[in-house]
Amino acid sequence: MTALKNDLLLRALRGEQVERPPVWMMRQAGRYLPDYIKLREKYDFFTRCQTPELATEITLQPIDQVGVDAAIIFSDILVIPQAMGVEVLMEEGKGPLLPKTIKTKQDIDALNTANAEDHLKYVMDALALTKKELNGRVPLIGFAGAPWTLLCYMIEGKGSKTWDKAKQFAYTQPELAHQLLQKITDITIDYLKAQVKAGADTVQVFDSWAGSLSPADFKAFAQPYLLQISDAVKDDAPVILFPKGTWYALKDLSQSSASGIGIDWSIEPKLARELTNNAITIQGNFDPAKLLAPIPQIKQWVKEMIDGFGTQRYIANLGHGITPNVPVDHAKAFVEAVKSYKA
Repeated sequence: MTALKNDLLLRALRGEQVERPPVWMMRQAGRYLPDYIKLREKYDFFTRCQTPELATEITLQPIDQVGVDAAIIFSDILVIPQAMGVEVLMEEGKGPLLPKTIKTKQDIDALNTANAEDHLKYVMDALALTKKELNGRVPLIGFAGAPWTLLCYMIEGKGSKTWDKAKQFAYTQPELAHQLLQKITDITIDYLKAQVKAGADTVQVFDSWAGSLSPADFKAFAQPYLLQISDAVKDDAPVILFPKGTWYALKDLSQSSASGIGIDWSIEPKLARELTNNAITIQGNFDPAKLLAPIPQIKQWVKEMIDGFGTQRYIANLGHGITPNVPVDHAKAFVEAVKSYKA
């Protein structure tokens, strides 16, 4: 194992003293980078995910070009439904399509939850290769989609603004919903443990659609499975939970086994600190749309954000993934502003 030259992220997750907050950006390996677009024109989405050399190249691009403090493996949350036997198509510019949705108990019974490591060997190969290529420059983040978010896609069959079908399924057939959520949880735990074994220094669980639920429903259909994953993986590597749009769950989640919690821009830093009682490292919460503002303005906003959170137990990040229309020099300015922060 090569010693890490920059372990800011891991120290922040452990609650250790850091000289400045670490910074990375969700979706940092992707559509805003010209070099990524060149690869996208040559190879379709799942070819990019499933070819370890391509996934590694894409993962490394923002380290070299934007200067972030961590790499996050280039992959997709929908590789888990694929490993479970569900067909997933990716249409450029349109997002995912799952032609055969889950409707019945038979559909759920038929889902595979064994051998995640074998089915997703290409992710492990990409992690191992990336780890080697990074040569200790920065930590490597692995990730998975959260059970509720994956249920949303598996029931709905595609993206949605409201997730009506998924919610209807959960509310009218709660037993089946919990059976599906548990199956997804089981394979996800195996998958994340395998990622750590392959080289991930920490893992993040993306619950992108958790905010579609009320606080009571989040507690029923999302939180228990996030906690199960965190409890199962915490001894292997630090776990970051990112249930977007659920500021109301911060108090509960701050008392969990997770090391970090991602938040979006719908909550003030001060309130996030109060709700978590400074018991957990907070990650976030810059609105990616603000990266389109003039660079001096971005720098000012970054300073205000870090002033709000403080420099300790904090990871500077966006409140959601970077959008394709962000100029690379604006992304760089965001990272630079964090690195040069002075209180």
